[in-house]
Amino acid sequence: MKLEARKVRSSLRQNFLVFALFMAILAPRNDAKCDFKAIFNFGDSNSDTGGFWAAFPAERPPNGMTYFKKPAGRATDGRLIIDFLAQALGLPFLSPYLQSIGSDYRHGANFATLASTVRLPHTSLFVTGVSPFSLAIQLNQMKQFKAKVDELHSSGKANLPPPNIFGKSLYTFYIGQNDFTGSLASLGINGVKQFLPEVVSQIASTIKEIYALGGRTFLVLNLAPIGCYPAFLVELPHSVSDIDSFGCMISYNRAVADYNSMLKEALRETRKDIPDANVIYADIHSVMLELFQHPSSHGMKYGTKACCGYGGGAYNFNPQVFCGNTKLINGHNLTATACSDPHNYVSWDGIHATEAANKLVADAMINGSYFDPPFSLHKFCDIQPIG
Repeated sequence: MKLEARKVRSSLRQNFLVFALFMAILAPRNDAKCDFKAIFNFGDSNSDTGGFWAAFPAERPPNGMTYFKKPAGRATDGRLIIDFLAQALGLPFLSPYLQSIGSDYRHGANFATLASTVRLPHTSLFVTGVSPFSLAIQLNQMKQFKAKVDELHSSGKANLPPPNIFGKSLYTFYIGQNDFTGSLASLGINGVKQFLPEVVSQIASTIKEIYALGGRTFLVLNLAPIGCYPAFLVELPHSVSDIDSFGCMISYNRAVADYNSMLKEALRETRKDIPDANVIYADIHSVMLELFQHPSSHGMKYGTKACCGYGGGAYNFNPQVFCGNTKLINGHNLTATACSDPHNYVSWDGIHATEAANKLVADAMINGSYFDPPFSLHKFCDIQPIG
């Protein structure tokens, strides 16, 4: 009888240990460390978490349908690359700098806005289709933010970080696509190439200015292959011979590759000027190109077809009726609606990626395979899962 009792107790102890181990695995890691205490992001709609619509309220469904279940300031169905990066580092989603209600800046701020450019067009401050919040404006906002943090640090403001946060932060840049695409239709590829050196030069000089403010780690994302996006396949002039076997435009993708090489070289030169900083080039172009060319290899079905749009066909994109909009055309109300399975698409609305594509890009970035020079986030942080 005693032997039997001992067996029962032993079995219970084993079950308890298994249960405890199981719970420990599931429990949130309160001891998780990360040398980066904040993220400060600069960019356009590819990393805007609500800045544009805070400044110009007009957001509508179906944006946000996958993750947030409602519009949440993102020009996609769910999370962006910057959202996944924040999650991986154990940080909350970034509050837009322009959002005055409900923001929490203790772990950084997001200066990105939809339609932003690096280079502000010289014709007018408010150019049709271009945000007034260019990279130079975003940099000034960053400077103002730091000045306010330094000024108010003793006032006990709950939603602001400590003044020493700026040297412990990751500075991310995902901008330049609008500089590239905004003038393609009017100037052509050769015309746009004339001012691209100015674009990469301004990104480099912005990094140096933030370095002077205390920043030491900079992550710069290159441009995705725009020749594969449904919107540009519909809108940009090209011949049939310019389409490759994957359905992408060869000439435009070559031009993007040239820009990315220029950016990579500019960042290499920047490292020489600030040798004690980390200036990392993130090659998301390679990941996105792989997704567009081989969507089925990554659990998707459609590469160059938009999930949210009007018209069906190969691209499901009509430039007259953008995602979520209704427009009277030829006496008929036409509405650009979303597909029911955005996880099967690389492109959300013809211009932006779906959450599913953003997650795959973020996964590739986080494992460090697409950084130049090699840079391991795992050495700085206990990387958290991004399900």
